[in-house]
Amino acid sequence: MTSLFLSLPVSAQTASVAFGSAKADPTQPVEVTSDKLAVNQVDGSAEFTGNVLIIQGVMRLSAARVLVIYKTDDTGKRGIERLEATGDVLLVSGPDAAEAQKAEYSIDQGTIVMTGNVLLNQGTGSLTSQRMVVNLTTGTASMAGRVKTILNPSSETDDSN
Repeated sequence: MTSLFLSLPVSAQTASVAFGSAKADPTQPVEVTSDKLAVNQVDGSAEFTGNVLIIQGVMRLSAARVLVIYKTDDTGKRGIERLEATGDVLLVSGPDAAEAQKAEYSIDQGTIVMTGNVLLNQGTGSLTSQRMVVNLTTGTASMAGRVKTILNPSSETDDSN
């Protein structure tokens, strides 16, 4: 008996998935490469534009523009508070890749919030939504806002070979 399985679109409001092949370490150094850099002397922020590439351990984030917001702790030590990426944002960790219009990386929390037409590719599968929150330290992500995927059930093998 032969069974026929069709690809069925599945929609939901939220979904939780694994993200990346390894847990990332948000305490590692952040390497930034870009075409241009503008530093705001008033607030101390730095704006990287043109082919921006952020590398931190196994994580890669690219965008047209990334704004780096700095913080100063109680001891006067400066550090990165968050990165705000816009324009063709691509986040890659291991075999997983996600695209969005915007992303905000909160360094201390180890989370990246991606918004606007989010597309997550994992192997042969993909999911879309309006918002995805990636927890780099746990290697998980949650998607919200009309989550959609296409499930492809495995078919029976052809024994005629």
